[in-house]
Amino acid sequence: MKNKGFTTQLVHADRLLNSPENGAVHQATNNSVLFEFKDAQGIVDVFQGKKAGHVYGRSSTGSAAALQNILNHLEGGVGAVTFSTGMAAITSTMLSLFKAGDHIIVSHFLFGNTRSLTETMESLGIQLSFVDVTDVRNVENAFRDNTKAVYLETIANPVTQVADLPCIGRFCQQKGLVFIVDSTMTPPNMFDAKAVLASLTISSLTKYLSGHGNVLGGAVVDTGLFDWRQFDNILDIYQGADPTLWGLTQIRKRGLRDMGATLSPQAAHDISIGLETLVMRTDKTCNNALRIASYLHNHPKVAAVYYPGLADHPQHFLAREYFKGYGGILSFDLVEDIDPIAFLNALELVICATHLGDTRTLALPVASTIYFESSEEERDEMGINDNMIRMSIGIEDSDDLVADFEQAFSQF
Repeated sequence: MKNKGFTTQLVHADRLLNSPENGAVHQATNNSVLFEFKDAQGIVDVFQGKKAGHVYGRSSTGSAAALQNILNHLEGGVGAVTFSTGMAAITSTMLSLFKAGDHIIVSHFLFGNTRSLTETMESLGIQLSFVDVTDVRNVENAFRDNTKAVYLETIANPVTQVADLPCIGRFCQQKGLVFIVDSTMTPPNMFDAKAVLASLTISSLTKYLSGHGNVLGGAVVDTGLFDWRQFDNILDIYQGADPTLWGLTQIRKRGLRDMGATLSPQAAHDISIGLETLVMRTDKTCNNALRIASYLHNHPKVAAVYYPGLADHPQHFLAREYFKGYGGILSFDLVEDIDPIAFLNALELVICATHLGDTRTLALPVASTIYFESSEEERDEMGINDNMIRMSIGIEDSDDLVADFEQAFSQF
């Protein structure tokens, strides 16, 4: 399928990669928890990793394996593991690969729930340095002898800072660090993780990849660019014949199997269905977002707009070079005399909800919701003020979205 267009690959991926039975175009959803072996040696071989197969639904199913094949194909990787949520994917990866005494450089702009996870990691003895990842020099200055990895998001939520991806990737390669990139905001049709030398990509399948706000999921894909033989945290038992699979095997065993955040067969099926329209949805979303950002940028009742597609965004040219589109997330600050709660209540089409990557346009007040647990000082450091509204732009007709903003602004 490599010589086909991206949308063609998406539409036919399940049929061609997984060869469903009886002429089906989608892999059948298999809800069995247990799997019978007529020959007992078979279950031994699967348990010991000598043969591929399924032994227990918490560890693997045919439905999850089919989705993993698709996700790995889209990223051009060596393998993928799926989880019940995006946070489960992040947590399982971090706690599977790193231990007390290790040091990780992480983005200062991490989303709220991920930032909360880092507090748990620190309580377990994992050392963290929070840096501004829009400049590789900050990453270089944070490097220590015990540094194992760099973890960041392509586009930060909610202020849309874009990480210095290519330079950080080259630095990680030079130092032998695992470069973990959360690409949720930039799915594989928009961003080539291998081009910036990412080792692992993590994504919330809940967002753009499934796209309809009806299913939760997460995934980790190994790009094959990191040499796991130089990573001394891989347990001997997971050092199989193929070193490119060592990291993912440890994540699968110590993360998915031991921690149990399993993606259900029905969720895997729903996500694979949503994937088919990924390009059409993200193309429309990016076009809509750029129009809305430009409209807000010129509105007298808006103090600031944060969107990589605007020419005055600090990382606009980096985003233009490495992303195919500028994404569907944007934030803006209302002028001081407009209450964000009252403004959101005045919107009629835009939905007040916490989610991203939906087909519908969503908005919420940032400081009082997803960042209410952060101190005022922490919010200031991340560029979040009390009048900020975050939006996830959908696929509606852009004229209707502009009209909704017009009627809402007219009330103030």
